[in-house]
Amino acid sequence: WRGREGAPYSTLVPSDEVTINYRHSLPVITLTLPTRSERCQFTVKPTVTTIGAFLQDVQREDKGIEKAEVFATDGSKVSDATLMEVLLMNDFKLVINNTAYGVSPPVKDKLSSERATEMEDIKSLVHRLFVALHLEDHQIRKERELLQKLDHLKEELLPLEQMKARITDSADAKTSRLLWVGLALMSTQGGALAWLTWWVYSWDIMEPVTYFITYGSAMAFYAYFVLTKQDYIYPDAKDRQFLHYFYRKSKKQHFNVERYNKLKEDLAEAEESLRRLRQPLHLRLPIQEINDKD
Repeated sequence: WRGREGAPYSTLVPSDEVTINYRHSLPVITLTLPTRSERCQFTVKPTVTTIGAFLQDVQREDKGIEKAEVFATDGSKVSDATLMEVLLMNDFKLVINNTAYGVSPPVKDKLSSERATEMEDIKSLVHRLFVALHLEDHQIRKERELLQKLDHLKEELLPLEQMKARITDSADAKTSRLLWVGLALMSTQGGALAWLTWWVYSWDIMEPVTYFITYGSAMAFYAYFVLTKQDYIYPDAKDRQFLHYFYRKSKKQHFNVERYNKLKEDLAEAEESLRRLRQPLHLRLPIQEINDKD
């Protein structure tokens, strides 16, 4: 066995001088300190401890150790930044001063299915215990946050709601006036046709006129369908005209419809979250406090 420079080490100690055993699922490395000539155990956490940290622990334990390194079986040095978990997967050489120790880590037994199930049960129990101890505080804190969010959203919505109400009233009034104008025009048209039929001309003359008026109305309804992709149904036509007036008025009044809709959605979401938070456990409050809240 040779070092990095190719010079042989003075001593190659049998592998039983450095032993590795697992205790409570953690590897325990036992070796003889060269200066004190006594056996010493080092328990490492393989998933977080590096080779460099382990060697530093060994040197702190025995101040007479001037050099400590780890080599692979092929003679290449293992980086101090390597985790012990990786090192313990294969055989390696532990060099202390000029003495090389051959180390053969044992194969860690896998947990049995019963042991694994027991560990999962313990984790589940710890989780349920944590939830039982902290759920009420979490719910109360979450409720307070939601209430603050609701107050903030309502405060932002208040001026927008007032502006929307004014715009809605104006658009509704214009739509109603348009419907009454339409009724007045239809009444005027009916009266004019009756007057022309019975007092000015005869039905023989007015019949073609009424036919073309009817045909023109059908063309107008068809044109409405082509432009809007909707049938001319009076309630739908009224709603469409109302939205037309509403958006035109909103643009003039600088009313941000998208922001208003976003705030309304956030408000509804916050209210639903608060309802769901209170519904299952009522925050585990006493009956009197629950009744007072309701």
